[in-house]
Formats: sequence, structure tokens, C-alpha cells
Amino acid sequence: MARTAAADALKEQLRGQFVGKTLHEVPTPSVVLDLAKLEVNCERMLEATERLGLLWRAHIKSHKILFSFPLLPTAIPRLAALTADLGPDTLTLMIDHPSQLTALTTFTTTATTTIPHRPLIFLKIDTSYGRAGVPPSTPACTALLDAALAAEQAGACALLGLYSHAGHSYAARGGVADVVGYLAAEVRGLVEVAREVVRRRGRGREREKDGNGDGDGDGNAGRRLVLSVGATPTATVVQQRGADSRAIAEVQRLVEEVRREGFALEVHAGVYPTLDLQQLATHARDESLMTADDIAISVVAEVASIYPGRGANGTTEALINAGTLALGREPVMDKGEVPGHDYSGWGLLMPWGLDNPVPGPDFPRVHDGWQVGRISQEHGILTWQGRKEDEVALRYGQRVRVWPNHSCIAGACFDWYLIVDSRNQGREDEVIDVWPRWRGW
Repeated sequence: MARTAAADALKEQLRGQFVGKTLHEVPTPSVVLDLAKLEVNCERMLEATERLGLLWRAHIKSHKILFSFPLLPTAIPRLAALTADLGPDTLTLMIDHPSQLTALTTFTTTATTTIPHRPLIFLKIDTSYGRAGVPPSTPACTALLDAALAAEQAGACALLGLYSHAGHSYAARGGVADVVGYLAAEVRGLVEVAREVVRRRGRGREREKDGNGDGDGDGNAGRRLVLSVGATPTATVVQQRGADSRAIAEVQRLVEEVRREGFALEVHAGVYPTLDLQQLATHARDESLMTADDIAISVVAEVASIYPGRGANGTTEALINAGTLALGREPVMDKGEVPGHDYSGWGLLMPWGLDNPVPGPDFPRVHDGWQVGRISQEHGILTWQGRKEDEVALRYGQRVRVWPNHSCIAGACFDWYLIVDSRNQGREDEVIDVWPRWRGW
């Protein structure tokens, strides 16, 4: 959607306020993106999908033209206006219940709220995440396929493909091979449903030929069904090269399996440009492709008070002005053998102006250094993980940068991002741009 004059004016106002300042001069808390790291993470994703011949969908939350939440009746008038501006084949809807197709059909035939161009649809398939979608080989899946193909035959929509989101892959802790296992389950679950789509379409065309001799009533002839898989771990694992030959061979087998079936394979992900502590914990790629240094998002905060001896084993605690409203309240999944032993904080301090340990290949089991151990609405309590004698001193008024657990939620706490570029030697902390966030559902 075209930017409005008001949005352009806001961006210029923010640029005038912040560009040229350093992170030691901006208000706290503020959310920061490092352009250098963003670009590397994006380039790695594009290189991998091009090399493997995969379709690619950047999952950019609510402002992509795939309306990724299962269709809501109240969203249809807004989507109708949007597709009127954008033209045909620009809007894709997520469908996981026949009632959504009934609502779509009703609105496409109502004069005052007509969707002027037939939308494409993805059917949401649940490959074990349990959030949204229908599981393969269930009565609910069969009913959804029947309803979708009937709506397509009636001209209300065109079935673009099947979509799965492996959010449960965030729990992966076994490295590349573990994440590839999640990806394989996604792909094979969608292939199973796609085969059924082909069978049912074939039977429908045979019936149509019997009636009028025309087998193209669905308007979808010649279009390959798209199988869209991914969450950031299962999408970005395709970047891996060489270090785990068995896992890489499995990815290549999956791609070839989908091609042999005559389908197109698409991967989608959202956190891949910024990364975060949750992504680091999955170890979906080896250290040549993902370390703490690849995390492009941080939250700048200030040390507002210090409490010597208040922490575990007589360690210090400190107060920062970044709590739930700056970091979110989504934990990194605790998958340790001993509950509570693995990292359970709300953010880790970057080694920015202090010699703080960084998470390594044993994270989240090993998580030494300063972390946001407790949060409330505006308050974050820094706690020291490790030996008291190794504690890195903090001082009142010191600025710190926090790597958040989940970048999507941390980013949503702010109205704009401050942009820095760590390639600018000697000016790594200088704000070079401001990116207002687009909001809306």
C-alpha cells in the first residue's frame, strides 16, 4: 500500500530528531537495528533459496499481501478495498475452515462490499504445531478440501497452495539435523494433502467433462500447487552447506521429492533478518552462519539503580528501564534435562562497553554473564549468572544493549527502529536512519 504523506512527514521528522546522534544520546529504552547484520542475514537467505531453486516468501507480519491470519469477516471490506487498488492476483488469504469460504463467497457477491478480483487462497495445514490449521488425513482436512475446491469451481477463489508453519521447531536443540527433521515432517505432511487435492481435482474435472465437455472450470489449469513451509529455524536451515552432509542431503532429497510430485516448494520465515536469542537457541545452522554476533536487534536501556549483594550467592542486581513493555514476555523454551537450569531470562546484555560473556555453542544450557532475570511492566532486573568473583561491574547511569528473546515482540513494543551500521568504522553507534513501523492487522 502506498505510503501516505503523513507517514513520509513522520519519517522526516524522526530523521531530523535522531540521525547523526549516537546511541549514547537517544532516549531509553529504544530499539535498534544494525543494517550491516540485517543485510548479511537477508543475503544468506536469498542465496540459499536461489541455489536450491526454492520459492521464497518473506514473512513480514501484517503488511504482506498474504493475509496470514485465518480469514475474519471484519477484515473482508478492508481487503476488498486493498485488492481494488492493487489489481488481480495480488491478494492471498489463509483459510482453515469451510465457514471462512462461505463468508468469502457471501462478500464476493454482495454489491456494496464486492472483492473486485478473485483472491488466491492458501489452505492452512497443521503439521503438529497445534496453533492454527487442519491436520492431514482428518475429517476436518477432507471437509476443508471439499469446500475449497467447490469455492474455486464457483469462481470465488483460486487455490494457490498449502501452508504450514512449524512454530514448534523453536524447541529444537539438537542442531542442524534436529531442525531438518522438523522441516521433513512439514514437507511430507503437505505432500500428503497435496496428493489428495490432485485426486479430488481430477475427479471434479471428470464430472465436469461428463456435464459440458470442459475440464477447466476451476480456472487453475497449469498452475503448480505451492507447498509453503517454514518458521525461521526450518526455513533458514537450508542455508547450511557442507558441515553436516547427512542433513544437507536430506534437504536436497526433500526438494527433489516435491519436484517429482509436480508441486512447487516455497519456504517462509520472519525472524531471519534480525534473529534473536530464541533463534540462537535452536542452532538451526552451525557457527559459520549463526552466532550471537549475527543478532541484528537490540534494545538500548539505562542502569537506573544497583543493588550489591541482593542476587544469588551474594551477586549484584541492577535495575534497567526495559521491562515487559520494551522486551516482551516470551521466554526461550526451557528444554533442559533439569527444569530451570537452562537460560530462562528475558534478554542478555551485549558486550557493548563492558566485557560481558556472549552466548556460545552451548547456549541455552550455558548462559553466563548479565541477563535480564526478572521483568515487570517497565522494570528489568539484571542478574549475574556465574561466579561472584567473575562479576563484571556495572555503574549507575550506564547504557546497555539487550539482545531480546523474540525480536517480533520486542520490535512491536516500539513505534520506530533506530538504524545503525556496524560497517561504519569508528561510527558504529551513530544513527543513520529511522524506520517507522507499519501497524495494522
